[in-house]
Amino acid sequence: MSGIDWKGLLRAGVRGAGLRPEEVWRLTPAELAVILGAGGGGPGMGRARLEELAAMYPDGGTDGRS
Repeated sequence: MSGIDWKGLLRAGVRGAGLRPEEVWRLTPAELAVILGAGGGGPGMGRARLEELAAMYPDGGTDGRS
């Protein structure tokens, strides 16, 4: 038996987030947790990290994407 409480997730999605059952089933448990406010993510990306990534992956690179 799975360790995931599927009934509880469905109940939380429908009652807690106001989603339709088919919408709940399209989400991963992690996505549902974020919607319910239990994502536990850290702070957002700061300017320094954004600039670091932009330098590493500049627009119009050699991979054909722009």
